[in-house]
Amino acid sequence: MIRVTFIADDGAETELSANEGDSLMATAVDAGLDGIVGDCGGNMECGTCHVYVDAGWLEKLTEPSGFEDAMLGETAAVRRANSRLSCQITARSEYDGLVVRIPDRQY
Repeated sequence: MIRVTFIADDGAETELSANEGDSLMATAVDAGLDGIVGDCGGNMECGTCHVYVDAGWLEKLTEPSGFEDAMLGETAAVRRANSRLSCQITARSEYDGLVVRIPDRQY
């Protein structure tokens, strides 16, 4: 299991265990975590799984695809340099301890 900490806009932290190969979005939705919606089921069509990746982790992740980059331009919350769609981050052993922050809104 890969530990991932989700930090809500109000500062509340939730640590979840993700299965290798599962997306962070699926892990959060399956756990009923508030703030990650995933309306499109992980198909990069809605932007409702937007997260901010903590600085120390951003360079360790794979680069966003062109499609993800385009969808990040459509998110409800402000896009930042560390914005990612959690449906496009797949849990891997080297991501154990990953920390992401949930924006103040997904709509």
